[in-house]
Amino acid sequence: MECIRTFLARKNIVFSARRYGIDALGYMAHGLFCSLLIGTILKTLGQQMGWQFLEEVGQYAFEMAGPAMAVAIGYALKADPLVLYSLAAVGWAANKEGGAGGPLAVLFIAIIAAEFGKAVSKETKVDILVTPAVTVFIGVSLAKLIAPAIGAAAMAVGSFIMWATDLQPFLMGVLVSVTMGIALTLPISSAAICASFGLVGLAGGAAVAGCCAQMVGFAVMSFRENGWGGLVAQGLGTSMLQMPNIVRNPRIWIAPTAASAITGPLATCLFKLQMNGPPVASGMGTCGLVGQIGLYTGWVAPSEAAVNAGASATAIGTAEWLGLILICFVLPAILTPAINTLCRSAGWVKDGDLKLA
Repeated sequence: MECIRTFLARKNIVFSARRYGIDALGYMAHGLFCSLLIGTILKTLGQQMGWQFLEEVGQYAFEMAGPAMAVAIGYALKADPLVLYSLAAVGWAANKEGGAGGPLAVLFIAIIAAEFGKAVSKETKVDILVTPAVTVFIGVSLAKLIAPAIGAAAMAVGSFIMWATDLQPFLMGVLVSVTMGIALTLPISSAAICASFGLVGLAGGAAVAGCCAQMVGFAVMSFRENGWGGLVAQGLGTSMLQMPNIVRNPRIWIAPTAASAITGPLATCLFKLQMNGPPVASGMGTCGLVGQIGLYTGWVAPSEAAVNAGASATAIGTAEWLGLILICFVLPAILTPAINTLCRSAGWVKDGDLKLA
């Protein structure tokens, strides 16, 4: 048993929730962003401007989602170079075989293939043959065997969430908004979760609302401690920067979470805000304005996931823009500081509690 532990330590193979559920999932979201999401944005811009070349550039990036996710996961797991390069084929196979639920299939299969590849890496004199062969064989075999089932299960969960949100927009608006907002601030990836479940439609709109409530909320209510730099870092970057402060005083999380519980049902019930862009954008909030760009691209050119869920292009009117601006920016900026004022009055939050390191 001791020799096995020594071997795993030497190979940097760590079986932990943090390594797989935080690091790998977070880097998978980066891969999605650099392929499927940016490809969708460029493709939509090309379509709207009539630039065929830009549309083709976007399509190439869009089609590389599987390899990009798998390589990003391998990087998170600190895979050796030959393993890392081999994961491109694994990601392509897992994403293709997983269908609409491909991202979740890529996550599981790329992790397994990467760890097997790391285990054999540099153990033989013909490493350049053995390592890629093991990584690709394990990964692609698993893609053929289990990716369809993983993909189907992920889409079933996503379809249930979207069905439930359509059926009970108020309750699910609260639940999805709060859950995705919390996931965005935690050191896990709300974007990867939304992508894995193919979250679009009203449920996607609720997810956007929750993520924006956390990012804009923390940015505005901590302005007097962090100034303009903190406003930009949290409002356009990530509210995850507040995690050390949340650990020290969890009550600072009350205001943005309560705000998300308000904006979520407003998005689903009042504004009927639907995220019909790429599902990954549902979990991005105001990070680089990706959530808002996703809403726009969903209006003019719904993603494949949204089309499969019954979406179609929407005429953009005042109601759509009003919903986007209020849900994503104005309401979080008003509600969160107001609720936090009550928390301060109760002595739950004090000066300096929101100061970024």
